[in-house]
Amino acid sequence: MAPTPPRKSVPKDRFPTLFATLKTQTYYDPSTRGPGSHTIRTIAWNPTGHLIATGSADRTLRIWNPEKPQVKNSTELRGHTGGIERVAWNPTKEAELASVSSDGTCRFWDVRRKTCTASIPLGGEGLTVTWASDGSLALAGRKDDTLVPISLHPDAPPTAGNPLAQSVQTNQTIFNPVGPPTTLLLTTGDGSVKICSWPPPPATAIANGNTPLHQSTMAPSRSSTPAPPSSSSSLQTLHTLHAHTSACVSLALSPTSRYLAIGGSDALVSLYDTHDWICRRTLSSLSGSVKTVSFSWDGSYVIGGSDEGTGIDIAHAETGEIVGRIETSAPAPCVSWHPNGKYWIAYSGDPGGLKIVGAAGGGM
Repeated sequence: MAPTPPRKSVPKDRFPTLFATLKTQTYYDPSTRGPGSHTIRTIAWNPTGHLIATGSADRTLRIWNPEKPQVKNSTELRGHTGGIERVAWNPTKEAELASVSSDGTCRFWDVRRKTCTASIPLGGEGLTVTWASDGSLALAGRKDDTLVPISLHPDAPPTAGNPLAQSVQTNQTIFNPVGPPTTLLLTTGDGSVKICSWPPPPATAIANGNTPLHQSTMAPSRSSTPAPPSSSSSLQTLHTLHAHTSACVSLALSPTSRYLAIGGSDALVSLYDTHDWICRRTLSSLSGSVKTVSFSWDGSYVIGGSDEGTGIDIAHAETGEIVGRIETSAPAPCVSWHPNGKYWIAYSGDPGGLKIVGAAGGGM
């Protein structure tokens, strides 16, 4: 992928005025398969920000060019027989997409060729999927709180590994942000985020408690809670962040890896400093369970998406100050900043379909 010329971050004092100039573009999908069926459940930008994928309850999986909002310029990827629960792009390839569905499969797509390159049975309804930062692995999650690792090789089809059953509700996962996967973070239904070593150690190593701490760019400090080795999940929990009083639902690392944002069913977003794993501030402007969290390309600003209330507040990550707001007529559970040098925000929920603030022009 060609590198993008560096851009300067917009400082907090100038952000409200400049962001207010951005205009919103709507991307209407005519493939709705019934009244209310075209609920967008997931959105994701590709690594360059030149494409954005949406997955819907009515099985529609579509790739949009944000510069060309007409549906004739989009691509519909067909194959799933159930609602699309999550989409995620390979961080190292701008045209490879993974999608999981309630039909029990994880599919991999070559967006340029408009083809499904592999379909992996998950053994249960799919819920989530994430990629390792080097593109060597995808991790799918099922609705029964089981994780399915899928190895990807340049010269071989994807292969699923042994399922990893979790003993607690598991909502979302992310890997360490740089290099091969060594650390996995999981949001759980008990209000905590588990930091686990990757790959899962052999069962004998877990039983003996002798699994080494994997070197990671996100190595937790003594301020987080160490956990004893456990064989119940086939993952070794290294540390636990006790983040919320109810379920942790979503999480995202800032592009600089400075902060980890954790969204909870208590309508709060907590921002943890990844150097010492201390919660620096809590954002409380949302009205319901925080389904998604997202950072701006420079890590300066953070947003959360909820399935209750209206509007999207933009917070300054360093201070927690609200510096902007997107007015919506309906809840916006899916939100996502443009990943590569633009302060555009994509969101779902409003009538008409996907909307992107900034794609229709503006002075920012």
